[in-house]
Amino acid sequence: MKTTLRRLALVSTAILSLTGAAAAQQTVVWWDFLAGGDGVRMKALIDAFNQEHQGEIAIEGTTLEWGTPFYTKLQTSAAIGEGPDIATYHLSRMPLAVQSGTLAEITDEDLAGVGLSDDSFTAAAAEAAKVDGVRYGVPFDQHGLILYYNKELLGDAGMLDDNGLPTGLDGMENFEAALAQFTGDGSYGLSMPTGDRYRAVYSFFGQQGGTMFDAAAGGFFPTDADVEKLTTATETMKRWVDNGWTPAQIESPAALALFTSGQAAFFIMGNWEVPTFTDLAAKGEMFEWGAVELPVLFDHQAAWSDSHAFVIPANAGKEADPAKREAVMTVIAWMDEHSLDWAGAGHIPAFNAVRESAEFQALKPQSDYAGFAATAVFDPRTVLAGPAAPLGDAWTNYIVPATTGEIDPADAAVEMRDDLNDQL
Repeated sequence: MKTTLRRLALVSTAILSLTGAAAAQQTVVWWDFLAGGDGVRMKALIDAFNQEHQGEIAIEGTTLEWGTPFYTKLQTSAAIGEGPDIATYHLSRMPLAVQSGTLAEITDEDLAGVGLSDDSFTAAAAEAAKVDGVRYGVPFDQHGLILYYNKELLGDAGMLDDNGLPTGLDGMENFEAALAQFTGDGSYGLSMPTGDRYRAVYSFFGQQGGTMFDAAAGGFFPTDADVEKLTTATETMKRWVDNGWTPAQIESPAALALFTSGQAAFFIMGNWEVPTFTDLAAKGEMFEWGAVELPVLFDHQAAWSDSHAFVIPANAGKEADPAKREAVMTVIAWMDEHSLDWAGAGHIPAFNAVRESAEFQALKPQSDYAGFAATAVFDPRTVLAGPAAPLGDAWTNYIVPATTGEIDPADAAVEMRDDLNDQL
């Protein structure tokens, strides 16, 4: 009888142990907007996390359509308490998300619980993750505008140093001389999709120290000097078009092909095209190429940038669950600690320990343009900014046409300012 009781006790203990283990496992519902190569890399990271945390935490991932559909679904789902536990987000849209009540605060204590703080990340991204001093996101990367170049063409022109990096491009006179040098006989100095020129204009605006938005000083482009700086930046791109150094109208696929075929010495675009060129080179279908920060054409280094980040939706009506929050923060910290794999997509890790590691420094060309993370110009802190937001429409409606002569650059700058201020 005693033996039977002992056996029953052991069985009960085992059952309780198994039940406790099952209860301890947390399922973290994850939404992202990452497609293509980004999506493949993120899925690999999720799979690696799940394998490493079996029996403890399981990420249940879903990828939704990028842009307005994603942000709208996240906002409406959070409002009825049906949002995910964690989501990817662009830091440039943070003010709009906070105004709509979509996101929950991520406190210093949340970060400290997984060994993180603001000092763990680039200063630009850490600041962009906050609205009015309150943190609503944890940075994962910085992505921005960079300069791709044809090493063979520049090498033949004596414009590469011993490390294969371009020389003599800083300063408007030098860079425009290079554009002119490589233009002719069906070739161009520069390729860049027409619709993406606003990022270059914003970068050049930032290089002049322009202020796009200041709520206390009157809104968008608050001074005449800021309007003049926007005009100057726009006139720069228009001059390149007028001189034939870059095509007047060219869509993204054609702009890519112009560079990859060797018909353009330079290509200005976001770092997300790095995998495209890497894959082509691996197949022997592309020349030797590199990528660096945008040259300094005005007063100081600056380049358009944004950041993929992790956020926690403010799911209405759901009680706070400390165990769930701990699991979510564990996921965030793990992703940042393993962001070297994400850097393969061309992005710059926002997490300092990874970006400053020897492994990242050996990653080319990423480490050659990583400096933009410290001098990045994010979208201004306004509810009109970010992907799939009114600021993007204003760039498209006024500045992009001004680069092709459809609108006078000075008029375009004033019209953009007035339009955005009317929407505030």
